[in-house]
Amino acid sequence: MEVILLDNVRNLGTLGDQVKVKPGYGRNYLVPQGKAVRATPDNIKAFEERRAELERQAAEARQAAQKRADAIAGVGPITLRRKSADEGRLFGSIAATDVAEALSEAGADVERKEVVFPEGAIRQTGEYQVEIHLHFDVVQPVTLVVEAE
Repeated sequence: MEVILLDNVRNLGTLGDQVKVKPGYGRNYLVPQGKAVRATPDNIKAFEERRAELERQAAEARQAAQKRADAIAGVGPITLRRKSADEGRLFGSIAATDVAEALSEAGADVERKEVVFPEGAIRQTGEYQVEIHLHFDVVQPVTLVVEAE
């Protein structure tokens, strides 16, 4: 299935790219989410007429994400205290919800789905780098310190 991307999609393409995707991915995710339209001659023509407006909207979204990234950068390291065994192994793990709540309490608005653990789940005390994916082009690293209670 050929689609025209109306937004930047990670690992697929950027605004205006005409790409071939599996039919289920196009029908069930890209089109309903408003990230793409089928690449028919009428849709190609309509897209070219709206291209400037879509690019302006994408630039505004990127600027808003950059402002949020600057606010998150000003928060500094986040400290979470959890129960752990003597050797530092946590009873449970640190979830994206925990990081999002800690950042929100510190004054930075972050959703759970924006938090990414590049090294996998956190199950030990220590210092970790967590990424906050705010936009296709804007990723803000945050230092997370996990301490024993």
